[in-house]
Amino acid sequence: MTASRFRTILYAVAAIVALAGLADATYLTVQALTGETLSCGGSPDCFRVLGSSYARVGGVPVALLGAAAYLSVFTFATFAAFGYARARTLLIPTVGAMFLATLWFLYVQAFLLHAYCRYCLFSAAITFLLTGLVIAVPSSQEASGP
Repeated sequence: MTASRFRTILYAVAAIVALAGLADATYLTVQALTGETLSCGGSPDCFRVLGSSYARVGGVPVALLGAAAYLSVFTFATFAAFGYARARTLLIPTVGAMFLATLWFLYVQAFLLHAYCRYCLFSAAITFLLTGLVIAVPSSQEASGP
């Protein structure tokens, strides 16, 4: 398998994975904007996390920011799969920012709230997977050879 084909496959997989994150973040956004209580398998932790002051930034639900980030990753990964270099350039810092935000929110859940939201943990797993996929993409220099 050539490096170019492998790169295309990784970007396509990243786009599909981003859709799963987009679905999760969209669900949480709708819940936050409508004020409905989340069902999290009988665990009150979801409500504690998503009802905390950390769940909003300037009055905007963090889930909405996550949905925008996942939509961006989906878009950039799709365009990158079709060979657009600028999309590749934008994908890396977007996923990097998501990774750093995920580390912060995991810290908040573990050490400040002492509660875990299953939807948030799913989003964290998706972000870690996206980070691994972006790191695994061979660079252009490697693809072109020595």
